[in-house]
Amino acid sequence: MKKVYIIIFFFIINGCSEIEFVYDKKNFLNPLYGKTEVSTDGVDLTFLKSYIPMFFGEIDRKEFSLAILIEEEQTKRSVETNQVTSNLQYEIRFFYTLSSIEEKCLVYEKQILTSFSIIPKSSGFNYGTDTSLEKKYELAITQNLNQFISFLSNVNLDRCL
Repeated sequence: MKKVYIIIFFFIINGCSEIEFVYDKKNFLNPLYGKTEVSTDGVDLTFLKSYIPMFFGEIDRKEFSLAILIEEEQTKRSVETNQVTSNLQYEIRFFYTLSSIEEKCLVYEKQILTSFSIIPKSSGFNYGTDTSLEKKYELAITQNLNQFISFLSNVNLDRCL
């Protein structure tokens, strides 16, 4: 009986010796994760600096350089008779420029527009309006970064433009 257990144990050990885990520290959703040096320019959005490490990770090896230029435009959509704005439209444009460090060439360029509107509650300081505006900025940033990463799934990052 001992021989049978030893043979079964030997087959189990031998059969499981070359198991590879599917997600072995690779990020299949974001091909730039851990390989990209990111720089930002333009409008300074508070939440952007905290979201960049979440989306692009710590740099293990520098393969790509991503420059993000941010422009913002505010439009008064509705103005009342006493000249108080009752609806503000925000448009935030992200200009992404991805370059290969090894090949020293441009790999991908994309412009993504994110917009939202807000209804201010007063002309002075209003905690509710300011908190709502911060939340909308945060959602706009995450939505824009997610869109950029989803566009990368159709791009060959090994080829220059």
